[in-house]
Amino acid sequence: MTQPSNLSIVPFVSVDNMMKLVLHLGPERVMTDLASYIEADFRRWESFDKTPRVASHSEVGVIELMPTSDGAMYGFKYVNGHPKNTKEGLQTVTAFGLLAEVNTGYPILLTEMTILTALRTAAMSALAARHLAPKGATTMAMIGNGAQAEFQALAFKAICGVSEVRLYDIDPAATAKCVRNLAGSGLALTACKTAEEAMEGAGIITTCTADKQCATILTDNMVGAGVHINAVGGDCPGKTELHKDILLRSSIFVEYPPQTRIEGEIQQLDPDHAVTELWQVITGAATGRSDPRQITLFDSVGFAIEDFSALRYVHDQLKALPYSEPLDMIADPDDPRDLYGMLLRAKAKAA
Repeated sequence: MTQPSNLSIVPFVSVDNMMKLVLHLGPERVMTDLASYIEADFRRWESFDKTPRVASHSEVGVIELMPTSDGAMYGFKYVNGHPKNTKEGLQTVTAFGLLAEVNTGYPILLTEMTILTALRTAAMSALAARHLAPKGATTMAMIGNGAQAEFQALAFKAICGVSEVRLYDIDPAATAKCVRNLAGSGLALTACKTAEEAMEGAGIITTCTADKQCATILTDNMVGAGVHINAVGGDCPGKTELHKDILLRSSIFVEYPPQTRIEGEIQQLDPDHAVTELWQVITGAATGRSDPRQITLFDSVGFAIEDFSALRYVHDQLKALPYSEPLDMIADPDDPRDLYGMLLRAKAKAA
């Protein structure tokens, strides 16, 4: 699909069209492509405006805006996180996003991002692990088997070569759901009764739980040398998954320190505790894994540049794929100075 000549008409990707796009290309290909787009944007990290996301917290959840710009395009995502929602038959996380041209300020894409966020979160995890995980690691423990689990498993398969996933959740139904959904994926799946059992033989450990609290999903004695930890669930103030002692033994890698120190696992540490920005590892400016016995930890909270990459990817796909619909979103008076006159003419036409 080409960009409409009438700039008041914006391509809109509904949930239905997003599913069609993902199924047409295949989830593993989409996440592999997203990882490539994110990596390309991380390599030009200094081109972007950067700020911690704007968050509105309540007792039951958080609503956030995540903006950034590379000088040519501007993007933002609206996203919430409400762990209580699943008990009410609602999603924990919902999102939508917008991409605009900086030159005019006009939007060029409006899209659902609940599915897209799940895809880009998993792609980001696997991209980080490709740079940080022990070489040859093919087994991953997946602690927390909710809405993100299948995406993580498939991304690690496609991007990192993981072939076995060991699953654990405090709710056995969540694990059963995950096993059912990943049947036929080519992954060897093991449903485990404890987190410790899930971690047996795993070179990569992913934690992705939803409760908005300082939890201890992993204790220090559970984590041996030489593993890579992908900590996904801790993503707002007062919400963590790892015991502090694990952090003190780990080499910690983050997206954007000013945001991660507020929201990530490292909110438990001193404000000046040393961390490495992942973009520096990707560009070669900093070292990732340097020792086979090293514990590497990707303290993932999600950052606006990753969503910008995802929006850019979808916009590019729509140049060839028909998975959008026109949305009459911007007022377009014949004379740009006569917006009120447009109202009067509409009134006359309706009479």
